[in-house]
Amino acid sequence: MTRLLALFLFVIGCQAEPVDPCVEAGDDALSTCLSPTMDEAHYVQWSDGYFNTMDSEQDRDVVPPYSELVARWEWPPWLKLTAFGYDNILATDQLLRLYPSTIPERDCRFFAEQPFGRCRVVFYYEDEAHEGRGCPIYEEFTFNDAGEITWIEAWSDLPGFLPMDGAVDPWAEGEDVDRLSTRIPGLGNAEGLIDLDGEAMLAAADADADVADFLARANDWYATWSAEVDAAGDSLWPVGCGWE
Repeated sequence: MTRLLALFLFVIGCQAEPVDPCVEAGDDALSTCLSPTMDEAHYVQWSDGYFNTMDSEQDRDVVPPYSELVARWEWPPWLKLTAFGYDNILATDQLLRLYPSTIPERDCRFFAEQPFGRCRVVFYYEDEAHEGRGCPIYEEFTFNDAGEITWIEAWSDLPGFLPMDGAVDPWAEGEDVDRLSTRIPGLGNAEGLIDLDGEAMLAAADADADVADFLARANDWYATWSAEVDAAGDSLWPVGCGWE
């Protein structure tokens, strides 16, 4: 009887053992399943170094360690999915040179939980329309185990646009931060490579309108981005930079 009771308790204990959702998800894991594999300096260097690609006073030809399927998502009033894939982000980096800018104000920091890199920066554009006014941006960088950037997510660093209350949680460390990177299946596998046609992605899109929006845009990146450019009109900079 004692042996049966012990066996019963053992079986119950085994059944009660929690399942690690990251292990269970496998290649479809979320980015929060990853831990840093590089030293802190790597994440700070390339979060900051990303902005050199848009700073006319820096060496803009130094390419950050982008992943094969790197995505850049810029929340409204910006243009949502503004690059998807290594070649496309290089092309858009070149395109942005048509709008010369300097980014002298930068504060990039490392965080032990994804996104590992987070920056507050101010762009200064050289054209007369900007009249020397700064454009504050809050930006986050997700990295894979190889130290490559897999996801870039940006917001206007202004009240009403940020994913958190900047006055209370300036570096978006709270549990209620509304970021998209941590909701994309696949960013949490070792390579940070997503599968647009995978069951997990389709299920996430069914349950989350933002994921569905990303999926639709990623499947037709250039057309959806071009439509956003056309729709933005002249209000993009005054609204996004806080000049209104």
